[in-house]
Amino acid sequence: MGLWFLLGGLVVVAVIVGRHAGKLARRRRFLRARRLDARQHAIVVEHFPLWEEIPDPIRIEAEGWIQVFLDEMNFEACGGLRAVTEEMRLAIAAPACLLVACRPHDYYARLRSILVYPDAFTVKDEFGMDDVRLGESWGHGSVVLAWETVKQGDLIPEDGLNVVLHEFAHQLDQDDGAADGVPELDEAGDYGKWSGAFLPAFDRFCGKVKSGRRSVIDDYAAESPAEFFAVVTETFFERPKGLKREEPELFAALVAFYGMDPSGWS
Repeated sequence: MGLWFLLGGLVVVAVIVGRHAGKLARRRRFLRARRLDARQHAIVVEHFPLWEEIPDPIRIEAEGWIQVFLDEMNFEACGGLRAVTEEMRLAIAAPACLLVACRPHDYYARLRSILVYPDAFTVKDEFGMDDVRLGESWGHGSVVLAWETVKQGDLIPEDGLNVVLHEFAHQLDQDDGAADGVPELDEAGDYGKWSGAFLPAFDRFCGKVKSGRRSVIDDYAAESPAEFFAVVTETFFERPKGLKREEPELFAALVAFYGMDPSGWS
């Protein structure tokens, strides 16, 4: 009898989960069919000028995901910020959703909240010392951003520095539960190709940094494979031609992962 009750309970749970998943999928399809209105488009272009260079099919997909992002994510004002305005939400959502516009699998599955500070914020490091941060990505469901840094990164699309692209790349890296520079890939065979391009590029880059040689990639990428992935994501979208010249195999791996090639944009 106990076994039958257990099986019955599992069936009920499965039905509830299935209904919730179906409702979520229908809600997302409805939202993804919507587009930014003229006012929203103007806000996005003002804060993220790269938006106008994106080909229409990719931009349309990204706009659909922006609607989902604004609907599902909880934005929280922190550190004295009075409120997270629509301007702030759109300026964050646009680069974040560009990253997933052409991705085939789930959309920031672990992420639930975006914490926004007015400027750089202070946290305790592993030694209990104060550490000033411009952004953070937490594997258990949050991204933390400094609004002033968001504005600076978005407005200069060719400097290779964009805190939103950086922290949301970390979210993609953490989708499989580990921040190791190896995001969740589509097929098992893709991991060997990724390692074959990513690890040698990371080693070459670290050698450049140690010897003082210049690179299109910011030096902070040498901190770890996870930071390398996040920084080269910034470079991929903001300095694509330079990255393609410097690391063609890595660039090709990023094209395959993100499903787009920014080097061909205007």
